[in-house]
Formats: sequence, structure tokens, C-alpha cells
Amino acid sequence: MRIAVTGRNGQVVQSLIAHGRDHDVHVIVPLGRPEFDLADLSSVHAALASARPDAIVSAAAYTAVDKAESDADVAFAVNATGAGAVAEAAEALRVPLVHLSTDFVFDGAKPGRYVETDPTAPLGVYGASKLAGEQAVLTAHADVAILRTAWVYSPFGANFLKTMLRLAAERDELGVVSDQLGNPTSALDIADAVLRVVERLKDDPAPALRGVFHMTSNGGTSWASFAEAIFAASAAHGGPTATVRPIPSTDYPTPARRPANSRLNCTKLARTYGVDLGHWTQAVDPIVARHLS
Repeated sequence: MRIAVTGRNGQVVQSLIAHGRDHDVHVIVPLGRPEFDLADLSSVHAALASARPDAIVSAAAYTAVDKAESDADVAFAVNATGAGAVAEAAEALRVPLVHLSTDFVFDGAKPGRYVETDPTAPLGVYGASKLAGEQAVLTAHADVAILRTAWVYSPFGANFLKTMLRLAAERDELGVVSDQLGNPTSALDIADAVLRVVERLKDDPAPALRGVFHMTSNGGTSWASFAEAIFAASAAHGGPTATVRPIPSTDYPTPARRPANSRLNCTKLARTYGVDLGHWTQAVDPIVARHLS
């Protein structure tokens, strides 16, 4: 299958490209600037048509959560209007679409895990722009699965795991937020799951396969506990480690508010697609090992 993927440098895109190299099952066609730009709607339609895809994965996004607070127009242009344009192109090409979204569509007030039908209430511009993107996508195209994921890390790009290992090489102790809960999720696992979803969408017209799904690793944790798991894996491979000092989020103020609890319930995805990303702890060691090699 020929799969057009929006973006070139994101963690999920790089993981999809790596999967394509390793398995030689699908042709992954990454699309990025200058020929593809979510802020330039004419380029979106032209680039996707030229890619001649059998399916599209909408992975490109404005992801600078804090910068978005002062850059709302651009964030909405990319994450909402741009995402809608990708869906319109998929509709015109008559191909299925997988659109990646985020846990930041929730406000974090729920004590338990969020399900797809829970009310959305983003705390900041980034989450609001991604929610608007979901709505634009669903309006433009019926043959779509929206996958909300969270706390993404991988051997590629900039992410929490790589930041922790870099800082551990410089410091003996790190203060890490302990009062925000979520699901650390490997971009490599996301890529594998996305391809399984794309394959089903392509071959099965069942309405149950369309709509909004949560797709993260299982088992929630805090940033501080995630950091401890990273350093334990790093120590096992002879890499840098540091002592984690749990701190409240009030000690690490940011322009954008984060949800205190953004853990997602992924039962619907497992029931509908048979896709389960496993417990978050299972993916940490192999990614640390790959990063340190």
C-alpha cells in the first residue's frame, strides 16, 4: 500500500519511515515543506494528489504547546484549518485517512482514565486547535479514524526521554514534575499501530472502524516516575543517570497549562481493531538502548 504521511521530521513520521525500511510492506511517502505546508491550503491538495496515495496519515502539526499561547493564529491555521484541508483532500481522492490528535483536548479534572465520549475542555491554545482539527476532519471526510495519543517519545527528534538523558549527563539531580499523570507512548509502537489501523480502514468499510479512538500505552504514571524508569534503563546500558527529585508543577511554571490527569482509556481501540500497545514500561528499555547505541 502506498501511504502518504504529512510531515517529515516528527517522531511518528520518522518511526513510520523506519518501519517502511525495516519491513518493506508499505511505501511510505512523507510530505513536507516547501511542497507541502499546512499553512498553504493549495499546497496541501496538490502535494497529496501528486503522492497518489492509497491512504493518508495526517501526522504533521503545530506542537509547540507553550509557544502556541502567543501564536494562536498559526496554531489554528495548521492544526485546525490545515488538518481539515488534508481531510478534504482525502475525500477528493477517495482514500481513508488516519488523523493523529492529543490528550490535551481534555482538562485533566477527571480522576480516572478518559474515554472517547468524555466531554472535551482544552486548557490552552494547542489543545483547542487540535480539538478544532478533529472537528474539521470529521466534517470533511467520513472515511477517517482519529487517534488521540500522548506523551510521545522515541529515538527521533526532541522528546522527554532524550532530554532526561542529556540532562543526566550534566547533572546529578533533576527536579521533575510529579503531579501530572499520563501515558508515556513510544512513537515506534504508534507507527506499528497506525499501519494496522490503515490496513483495516482500507479493506473494511465497517462504520465501527471510523471515528475517534484513544491510542496510548497502558498504565499511567507521572513525569517523575517516567524519568526514574528512563534512568534505570540507562544505568543497565551504561548510560547517564541522575537522582529524580519529585516537584509540583507549580515549581515549573509554563505559559500553557497542562492537564493534571490526561490518562486515556484505550479499550475501544483494542475491542474494535485488536490493537494494544502494551504497558508503557515495556518500551522504555529498547528505546533507551537504541538511543545510547
